[in-house]
Amino acid sequence: MRVVLVSGGVISGVGKASSAGLLLKTLGLRVTALKIDPYINTDAGLLNPLEHGECYVLADGGETDLDLGNYERYLGIQLSRESNMTTGKIYKLVIDRERRGDYLGKTVQVVPHITDAIQEWIERVAKIPVDDSGEEPDICIVELGGTVGDLESGPFVEALVQLRHRLGRNNFLSIGVSYVPIINGEEKTKPTQHAVKQMRSAGLIPDAIACRCERELDEATIQKVARSCQVEDEQVIGVRNMDTIYQVPLLLEEEGLLKLLKRGLALDQVELSPARVQKGQALWELWKKTVIPEKHLDPVNIVLVGKYISLDDAYLSVRKSLEHSAMRCKRKLNLISVDSEFLEHDMQQKDPTKYHNAWKAVCEAQGIVVPGGFGSRGIEGMIDVTKWARERNVPFLGLCLGMQVAVMEYARNKLGYKNATSEEISATAENRVIIFMPEGSKEQMGGTMRLGTRTSHFKPGTEWSKLRAMYGGVEVFEERHRHRYEVNPKYIEELEKAGLTLTAMDDHGVRVESIELKDHPFFVAVQAHPEFTSKVLDPSPPFLGFIAASSGCLDKMIEAARLKNEGLVNGTSATTHF
Repeated sequence: MRVVLVSGGVISGVGKASSAGLLLKTLGLRVTALKIDPYINTDAGLLNPLEHGECYVLADGGETDLDLGNYERYLGIQLSRESNMTTGKIYKLVIDRERRGDYLGKTVQVVPHITDAIQEWIERVAKIPVDDSGEEPDICIVELGGTVGDLESGPFVEALVQLRHRLGRNNFLSIGVSYVPIINGEEKTKPTQHAVKQMRSAGLIPDAIACRCERELDEATIQKVARSCQVEDEQVIGVRNMDTIYQVPLLLEEEGLLKLLKRGLALDQVELSPARVQKGQALWELWKKTVIPEKHLDPVNIVLVGKYISLDDAYLSVRKSLEHSAMRCKRKLNLISVDSEFLEHDMQQKDPTKYHNAWKAVCEAQGIVVPGGFGSRGIEGMIDVTKWARERNVPFLGLCLGMQVAVMEYARNKLGYKNATSEEISATAENRVIIFMPEGSKEQMGGTMRLGTRTSHFKPGTEWSKLRAMYGGVEVFEERHRHRYEVNPKYIEELEKAGLTLTAMDDHGVRVESIELKDHPFFVAVQAHPEFTSKVLDPSPPFLGFIAASSGCLDKMIEAARLKNEGLVNGTSATTHF
């Protein structure tokens, strides 16, 4: 078992765990990942997206930190809810053991009981297969959230120090991530010096120091950091701004991180089959080919109409999925976020400037995406923009709430139910075309939604469906879900008679999974969250179809999807689980 620890000493959110993991995969190694979040919440399901970013949903229904999405997108792996450890989870585990009598007669303490539980958790997760090979991973990337020195991080830091000692030399490598600010043109190293000092005092001696900076670090700065932090110059890795985040692995490889990983983990001693080595090399070549953009790409203007647009991370997976698809379509993504409240009629009186700027962005868009969300705020703006996309033949993609909004809009303007709404907005409305799911709980909020991977079945007669074509013409597809509300079955027949095709249903043929308009360039909405399965080298089919339609190359992408499904394109199908 080998562990690579990535921790921050100045600020969180600048971790390079995914890039380090990708570099290790290019050697042919199997890599898994674990994120440690020191907050007391047992999961991220009830966290405010405007404070913590999106809640990322795993295949098993785990509601986790958004960093797990980065791991899955970069590494092409499938993690479990065990891959996100929190203070709440660990303390609950130990308290449950104490109540069962596992510690009978002993005083239960942070050391050794909490720290032992943390180490056991890491060792257990490190052995769980995360790819199609079904084999145990060779290396586990552990990212410690927050910053070293935080009071709440103490037990985790102590457990990691003990784990390093237990695993021994060549089995544990620590990467300290820091920030080098530029003030009046000068690169300041004091924050990094103090951060590393804090790490060392806690027992986490860094084997490499990744210094985040807006520009390439001066050689004098590298030498100063190395000298003050008791490391060699080559152990200081400069991480400057790149054109895209997907080029960071290329930068880290150029800066020598892979050499440090090889030496620090004695990877030359790991015996790998020629097939695995070749697979790693092919991954690296494909990555470089994909993420290095061609010059003078045509732009594609996309508007994201949401409720939480003040924080980019609130829709991180949606943004990344759009980027993946734009790269595949050879387009430069120009993504503009619009607050759905600014599109509502009363905003024209409250703040005409915001109202007109929001609608100007919509009018200039080549495609409109309406993502998920909760609550009634901004819903009317979403309905208005959905009507705009439908009537003016602008490519449209609705996700979760976005699909529910599309159904409400259609019921209002095509069925004539002017008050059509969702039970989430009004529990007593006459025409609730969206209702609370019968199996849901209105008393317990955490973990009670319809979560995780679910199967959807395309209905007979939907061979014309653009969404189905993007999945390669299959009859069944799987995507991850996170919702409490669904389309009211009582309105299904009316909706279809009015021209809204319900293209896919759940296993029981009752729950609506996708809707589509036949005579529209691309009007697709799904109950699922396909953004959670999009990969850098394997874009999500709904997103790829949407961007392709917005870019004018949908037929080309549909043909590629057909060939991929039939296995006629060498190497393409392999990118799903690279």
